[in-house]
Amino acid sequence: MTELDMQQYNVRTDLALEAKEMAEQLGGGGPIPGIHSETSEDNGITITHLHVQDEQGSRAIGKVIGRYVTIEVPALRNQDTELQNRVATQFAKHFETFLERIGVGQTAKVLIVGLGNWNVTPDALGPLVVENVMVTRHFFELMPDQVAPGYRAVSAVAPGVLGITGIESSEIVQGIAEKTKPDVIIAIDALASKSLDRVNTTIQIADIGIHPGSGIGNKRKGLTQEILGIPVIAIGVPTVVYASTIVNHTIELMRSHMEANNGNNDQIFGLMNQMGEAERLQLVKEALNPVGHDLLVTPKEIDEFIEDIANIIASGLNASLHDAVNSDNVAAYTH
Repeated sequence: MTELDMQQYNVRTDLALEAKEMAEQLGGGGPIPGIHSETSEDNGITITHLHVQDEQGSRAIGKVIGRYVTIEVPALRNQDTELQNRVATQFAKHFETFLERIGVGQTAKVLIVGLGNWNVTPDALGPLVVENVMVTRHFFELMPDQVAPGYRAVSAVAPGVLGITGIESSEIVQGIAEKTKPDVIIAIDALASKSLDRVNTTIQIADIGIHPGSGIGNKRKGLTQEILGIPVIAIGVPTVVYASTIVNHTIELMRSHMEANNGNNDQIFGLMNQMGEAERLQLVKEALNPVGHDLLVTPKEIDEFIEDIANIIASGLNASLHDAVNSDNVAAYTH
């Protein structure tokens, strides 16, 4: 397979799974050297384990070497409480695997960082998760002899965004980490996707840290082990998609509709029928960018979706971080 440069495309998606899919499509559908993935399905929940093993794989899909787990649940849009509880349980199980892999023991101290702007709904995921996680560090500091077994020291902060504080989120977190000395940092942020179907229905866990603003093409100093000196696990949910992606998807739907009903759509679409998805998307971006119309778009139901997905993540974190939390009913431990 010819090695591909995904740099021109990775601004459109933060999901490693989507980057892999795009690379496979551009490369003719064959396996990508340096990338190992496994997918399983459990009653409406699709889980993909993706391991970027080396620099070749990293360059091929434009993602950092590391492990990524993607949990896709299209039916989350139906706001089914039972399904949400099952997703939280699955999330907790896979997140525990990440903790075990990096050697985070039962007595390790955890700092949860909710990135994003609480004043902008699609970007409020991190702060909403922080509101609902179970924080316990103050009990360990003030009354350690009264803390029941099965809990660990967890602290949480929502540092805001550069436009509000005038300070990079990474600088705020670095200062807090130097003072409180956590053993691991969990960073939560809203992401960008290339697929409308994955917006608000997908959770990505990664052991490579996080870069605030990367989903909207605004790459700044990140929260990574190289910068902070301790492991950083990233949790993200795509809440926005580019207008160019929507236009491209609409063109594809129109082509499929015309082909299904007329059999031949060459007269209408001409050369577009010969273009691949990436090439057609690049053409749409070139048309929209000069006039400033490549907007970031979020569904109109974002207010309900963001609350639901934040509760799912908070519930899963509570169950995976505290043994005393019943993993079979994780939703009972958010507030």
